[in-house]
Amino acid sequence: MRTTGAVDCMCYCWLLLQLLSQPAAAKQVLRYRLAEEGPPDVRVGNVAADLGIVAGSGEVTFTLESGSDYFKIDNITGDLSTNERRIDREKLQQCQMIFDENECFIDFEVSVIGPAQSWVDLFEGKVIILDINDNTPSFPSPVLTLSVEENRPIGTLYLLPTATDRDFGRNGIERYELIQDGAESSVRRLGSASADVHAAKRRFDDAQSRSSVFELQVADTTDGEKQPQLIIKGALDREQRDSYELTLRVRDGGDPPRSSQAILRVMITDVNDNSPRFEKSVYEADLPENSSPGAPILQLKAVDADVGVNGQIEYVFGAATESVRRLLRLDESTGWLSVLHRIDREEVSQLRFTVMARDRGQPPKTDKATMIINIKDENDNVPNIDIRKIGRIFLRDGVANVAEDVVVDTPIALVQVSDRDKGPNGVVTCTVVGDVPFQLKPASEIEGDMNKKKYFLHTSAPLDYEAVQEYNVVIVAVDSGSPSLSSNNSLIVKVGDMNDNPPIFTKSTVEVSFPENNAPGERVATVVALDADSGKNAEISYSLDSSVNGIFSIDPDSGDIRVNTILDREQTERYEFKVIAKDKGVPVLQGSATVVVLVADKNDNEPKFMQDVFTFYVKENLQPNSPVGMVTVMDADKGQNAEMSLYIEEEEDIFSIENNTGTIFSTVAFDREQKTTYSFRVKAVDGGDPPRSATATVSLFVMDENDNPPTVTFPINSSYTLLPPSSNIRTVVRTVIATDTDTGVNADLSYSIIGGNPFKLFEIDPATGVISLVSKLEQKHFGLHRLVVQVNDSGVPSQSTTTLVHVYVNETLSNSTIVDAQIAKSLGTPLNADIAGDPNYDLGKQRLSIAIGVVSGIMTVILIILVVVMARYCRPKNKNGYEAGKKDHEDFFTPQQHDKSKKPKKDKNKKKSKQPLYSSIVTVEASKPNGQRYDGVNEKLSDSPGMGRYRSVNGGPGSPDLARHYKSSSPLPTVQLHPQSPTAGKKHQAVQDLPPANTFVGTGDNISIGSDHCSEYSSQTINKYNKQPFRRVTFSVVSQPQDPHQGSLQSCYDSGLDESETPSSKSSTGPRLGALPLPEDAYERTTPDGSVGEAEHMENGEKEQ
Repeated sequence: MRTTGAVDCMCYCWLLLQLLSQPAAAKQVLRYRLAEEGPPDVRVGNVAADLGIVAGSGEVTFTLESGSDYFKIDNITGDLSTNERRIDREKLQQCQMIFDENECFIDFEVSVIGPAQSWVDLFEGKVIILDINDNTPSFPSPVLTLSVEENRPIGTLYLLPTATDRDFGRNGIERYELIQDGAESSVRRLGSASADVHAAKRRFDDAQSRSSVFELQVADTTDGEKQPQLIIKGALDREQRDSYELTLRVRDGGDPPRSSQAILRVMITDVNDNSPRFEKSVYEADLPENSSPGAPILQLKAVDADVGVNGQIEYVFGAATESVRRLLRLDESTGWLSVLHRIDREEVSQLRFTVMARDRGQPPKTDKATMIINIKDENDNVPNIDIRKIGRIFLRDGVANVAEDVVVDTPIALVQVSDRDKGPNGVVTCTVVGDVPFQLKPASEIEGDMNKKKYFLHTSAPLDYEAVQEYNVVIVAVDSGSPSLSSNNSLIVKVGDMNDNPPIFTKSTVEVSFPENNAPGERVATVVALDADSGKNAEISYSLDSSVNGIFSIDPDSGDIRVNTILDREQTERYEFKVIAKDKGVPVLQGSATVVVLVADKNDNEPKFMQDVFTFYVKENLQPNSPVGMVTVMDADKGQNAEMSLYIEEEEDIFSIENNTGTIFSTVAFDREQKTTYSFRVKAVDGGDPPRSATATVSLFVMDENDNPPTVTFPINSSYTLLPPSSNIRTVVRTVIATDTDTGVNADLSYSIIGGNPFKLFEIDPATGVISLVSKLEQKHFGLHRLVVQVNDSGVPSQSTTTLVHVYVNETLSNSTIVDAQIAKSLGTPLNADIAGDPNYDLGKQRLSIAIGVVSGIMTVILIILVVVMARYCRPKNKNGYEAGKKDHEDFFTPQQHDKSKKPKKDKNKKKSKQPLYSSIVTVEASKPNGQRYDGVNEKLSDSPGMGRYRSVNGGPGSPDLARHYKSSSPLPTVQLHPQSPTAGKKHQAVQDLPPANTFVGTGDNISIGSDHCSEYSSQTINKYNKQPFRRVTFSVVSQPQDPHQGSLQSCYDSGLDESETPSSKSSTGPRLGALPLPEDAYERTTPDGSVGEAEHMENGEKEQ
């Protein structure tokens, strides 16, 4: 044995006094804070500075005794830092179910060792692991279903499922949002919660009110959680809509925040009035650990005021972790909570979760309660004795090698005794048994955890290798449980000879340059180390540290370093490793040197593009010589071997490339409609000898610009569609179909009516182009409607196309040429002029009033003439003439045919039937402006130059020239001109109910009604006249032609229709005399009951001439 000199003893004593002079600092607990998920070599703190120890000289060293799984310490400076193992707070066993950031920590122990290990102090420390936002909050399911009963009052709240986040604090859940279509809006907030809501789109017919049905509100619960709640804002009617689909998003408060979302499907159901109610909002129970499966814990009870199925309650887990669902069982019917698997308190000390009581109504109603299960400890763990090395004493596999020259009271091992139980069951007493020169002393004077105690195993007497080479130290630990449990562990202490000189290298750093692509087994360098010791302690063996990973090897005797593999400079340019020289003494001493191998480059790598295929997108119409993309190419070689030249390989010579930047330029402008893609190759050649090359493919896609307007494919401008007046609202009239040669949003088309719809009869769907009838058709809407439809695309700026849609409103289409003529006229009419329905509807009313006034005047003149004629015939006659008091002839106006040879016979039995004087005169009546009829007696037609000559078919040739009357046994109805009929210059219809055989055909003389004319009527009488159905007679009056040689163009014709027939069943022309040219814009008018419902359009004779 060797003894310490006087000088060394003085030095040791000085250092010991320095530490003893600061007892508080020497025994304090070290505390540091560190964020999780950090990279290696993050500095945690400096132990020496925090303990007040002057370090750096090498006299005092530091060793990490525990906590080396995550940390390392610099032996000289005392810097504590992280190692390569990543720290994940959520995966640390001791941090499970811990929600206080100061309670999640990793323990470590640092020993401070004096010179030659003459003294050792052990310090405990804690590194508090700070949470970072590395976990995304998530919902229990991607689709959340909520049942809401219809007719719930506005403001009703519904609890939504909560999300979970493995992070906590500000990195935990911060807010919920109700979103839709990428848009967000703020929502109401209770407490500190906030969320955004935007109602979901569902169907087109409720597009205006879909955002006002639901609102999200977030409340802070008593246990600190955020509870999302859905509020009803609008009326719900299941019969109108039975479901809504919204999106619920959850965000945490991290920086940057994390979020996730789930679909919230709201089902509208019938009413379920009452929700279940738990007896308590918080249930708390104690459960002994290791309870057998099936052991009951407590029974949850909730009541529901409803009856029947709405009052039946089932119990389910709410916000519960996987461990809760794995360890516990909840009976859905009875509410009994029981043990599903054995629970170890040492793994889980408390279970905290929520349960839901849900009735079976539609929709079901729920209530929530919080469960707290405290796991009670049982003395089921024996004390654990862990013997670890301390300081420089080598300890492995339960064997400690202690040099014989250690001083008395030297700590040679660290003994940690712990018990996983809690309370008295974890209080442990420890002692060394047997007659050995060792004893246990507390490692710290500070009272720590009673369940975990640390001791130093000190030498209590000098060691002598020559006397005893090995000791078996047995340590026994007993806990304070009832019954108590005990355990023991042993340490073999081997006493070794002194070996106090480690090997030393001649150079502390050896640097060598070595070419790549070598042959395996080549020698790289030779290192030499020397040991001042002698004998076995001076025999040196060389080795390499583990960082070389088998790339290099060293001869343990000669120190020759050889390479085992082919080196590649592009993979690793520099190798640095340690060479360790160990002597063969006990304990083994060693020295080390650093070897640096620099790998020299060769041109063994081709250029490499970052991608095999480069894809670029460029807008069309780009100016020539513009950059269209950039390729990146690299060469793993170095120097001249890495200098590259770039070339374009293409046939059309459209592109060029800039060698320095890899930028590709185009020499032409692009047109996507002509060509959408270009593909060519780029070649890179390096500057090595020989050179190496590589190629890559470039795909260029031409992006669309809005340079093409929409094209209308249907209908064409000259086409039209027939729309019956009886069409219902929402009848589809026409569909405009358009296309756009652009793509994407530039080809999204919208349709609108920009002209020709003054009555707002039509409406077009902006998305589909379907034109629908939206108002009821009236008489004034009959005729041609020209709708000006504009088709816009969605590009910026937008382009548009205008098309014409012709709609012809009528019952049938009897004369298509007239419609074609009107459409031809429409095509020449400016678009700002409306073509819609009957253009003469309002003008006809004015003209009819004028016509009625003219007719009234004519009738007055005719009446005066008739009075004069009557006075002439009624005055006293001579013998051969008329005498007062005598009976008139049967027919006042028909002269008697006298046969001088034969006197007329008289019928004495019968009297002659008397008829009114003017009962056989056919009159034409016009309506007064206020709709009343003119008096039939006072307003008769008088004999005037304008009165038409009438010829009776049955009358003799001797009739007077004044008028020829149509005879009938009953008076005939008069002809009524309706105010709706067009005025002079247009074609008119007057409808008269007559017997089928009584047909009037007018030619010749004029009856002046405004500017209209009807002449020369003939009548026929048939005996069965009273038994036949009435027929319609149409009086058509046309303006006089400009050519006086053509004569008068008037017609009065029978429509040929019985009362029960429709205009479409027979030709509307009827028997007519002569040609009937009509003005282009003339329209037929019918009686108000629709007797003649078919409109005619005839070309204007004047325009044709």
